[in-house]
Order: sequence, then structure tokens, then C-alpha cells
Amino acid sequence: MSNKQDIKIGIVIGEHSGDILGSKIIESLKKEFNVHLVGVGGPLTEKHGLKSIFNFKDLHIMGLIEPLLNIRKLLNHRKSIIKTFEKEKIDFFIGVDSPDFNIPIHKALKKGSSVKTIQLVSPSVWGWRQGRLKNIKKYIDLTLCLFKFEHDFYLDHKISSFLLGHPLSQIETSDHEQVYKKYSFDVNKNYLAILPGSRASEISNMMPAYISFMEIAHTNNTNFHFLIPAADSLIKEKIESYIQNKNLPITISIGSARDFLSISKYSIVTSGTATLEAAVLQAAPIICYKTNNFNYFIISRMLKTKLIGLPNLLLSKKVFPELLQSECTAENIYKSLQSLIHSNDIHDELIKVKNHLEGQGFDAAAKAISKTT
Repeated sequence: MSNKQDIKIGIVIGEHSGDILGSKIIESLKKEFNVHLVGVGGPLTEKHGLKSIFNFKDLHIMGLIEPLLNIRKLLNHRKSIIKTFEKEKIDFFIGVDSPDFNIPIHKALKKGSSVKTIQLVSPSVWGWRQGRLKNIKKYIDLTLCLFKFEHDFYLDHKISSFLLGHPLSQIETSDHEQVYKKYSFDVNKNYLAILPGSRASEISNMMPAYISFMEIAHTNNTNFHFLIPAADSLIKEKIESYIQNKNLPITISIGSARDFLSISKYSIVTSGTATLEAAVLQAAPIICYKTNNFNYFIISRMLKTKLIGLPNLLLSKKVFPELLQSECTAENIYKSLQSLIHSNDIHDELIKVKNHLEGQGFDAAAKAISKTT
């Protein structure tokens, strides 16, 4: 018979990367408690017994325009989540990433209740919109940080924080021979991974430049073979719509990011966690970001850092090229690729990135959460 305490956890996850993190923290919390889950999550979290209130893909919304266009649906979803959490009398709320959606939930639950609020993945307050620090300090009991520079930032501002570390610190490259065999690849080709993103809006913003880049690269070197992993079947279809009638050596496959990056010396990656995965798997990334002009106008004026790529932020210098907005052109991507190819110390820098990802881990984080009771 188990002597573990019964607890009810409310959780909200809005994307695939968050589903991985959410499932890991729940797995560790189950070592401390008898856990009952309510809220919203993806397939990995649902394996732990969560029955999502609605499909977590409804929260796959980014930027400034998309949330405004979907504001009514998002507000209704948030209202139903808060109502469910209050009805279920949850003990903990864990918001995984998606800070603009989750912070108001933290705030609502803190009014007149004893719910302990945990944010897994810090908002990028070190980089922009530092006004959010006030709400984080007031409404979030503990923030689990993936990176040491985030943890240090919170400590400097006297905000409760725990250095979880990033799961990518444990990832290993796929066996090259197995990957070649799995996809029937020619070992003599130069493979180049291209990661346009996991959201439909990212595909729309990034693929035109990436297609033009592939045409330039292939013209200059016919030995290139381009590898594009897709998050799911819908994203795969979206990517394929851009390469129809293009006579280019391209392989698109669902859930193949690790395999594709493992056999690529270099990669073209839309800014985000994928840039970190590329660096850890030794596929030196060219970090790209492009959005509509209104989004970029607003974002660029709120930025507090000159670096946007996670690998560069970890190293505190621009080691890997960053191509933003008007600079994100096919010609500039190709020039950046040539500069990486001719770099002598890029391999040493890639090793340093992985060393910056270590933290105390999920089991220690679960114990830290248990101490907030």
C-alpha cells in the first residue's frame, strides 16, 4: 500500500516541446505523490492519465497577430480551464511554456485559493517585456528554468527559481549508418538539415526563403541533399505545398529531426528550441527568423538583447549566424553557410553549447515542487 500523498495537478501545455517537458515532470512527480491530472496536454502527457479539456493544438498560436485573430477562442479556452481547475480543487497548477496564455491562469488561481503555481520554462523576460517580472513574482511560486543564465537572472531579481536544465543535455546523435539505412540515403551525399518550424505560420513565413536558398545551394553544389523534418502530417503537407514542381533533392519525414540533424554538419533552423537541438547534435545552425512586418516592428522595440539564438545566448556571443527579417534572404543564408564551412573553431563551440545545458534534473525539480506545499 502506497504512503504517498494524493494530489491533484492542473496542467496546461500548448505545443509539442512542452508536451515532452510536461510528461517528464509528471513522471518525476509520480515518484513523490499519487497524481491525478486535469487540464490540457499532448499525447505524451495523456499517457500519464490526462484527459484534455480540448485539443492542445488549439494553443499552437504564436506572434502578435495570430493571438489577436484568435482572441475569442483563446479567452473562452482559458475561462473553461480556470473554471475546471476551480471545480476540481487542484493542489498545483503547472503552466508549461506559453507564458502569455498561462500567466493569467496563475493570476486567477492565486486569488482566494491555496493553489501552488509552477511555471515550467521561463518567459523570455531576460530578453524582452521585463514588465512581466512583477506578475511572475506575485503570482508564480516557482519557475523551473532550462538555462543557467535564466536562473541567474531570476536570482538577481529575487524571484523564486530552480535550475532544471535542458533535456537536450542528455540527447545523443543517432547512429549514422542506421540513419542512412533507414532512409535509403547515399553515404556520399552532403546532407543539410532544414528546420522551418513546427507551426503553420512559421512554415508560411520561412519556406519561401528556404526554397530559394536550396535552389542556390544546389546550383553551386549538386552533391547537397536537403532534409526537412516535419512535426506532424499537417505540417508535412504544408511544407510539401512549397516544394511542388521543384526539381530539388529533398527528403521530408515526420518526427525525423534527430536523425536528420545527426547526419548533417550544418543546418538552417528557424529560431527557437530547434536551434539548440541542432547545436547539441553537432549540426552547426544558421539561425533564421521572419514574421510579418507589424509583428517584427513591435518585437524589435521590446528586445533587451542583441542575440536571439539560444546557442548564442548560452555562449554570450554570436558564434552562429543570425538572420532576422529583411536579412533572412536566400543569398544571405548561402553566404552564412559558406562562412560556417570555412570556420576552424565551430566544432569546439558546439561542444560548449551542450555543456551549458546541464541542471539539477526533473527528479530534483519534483522534490523542489513538493517543498512548496
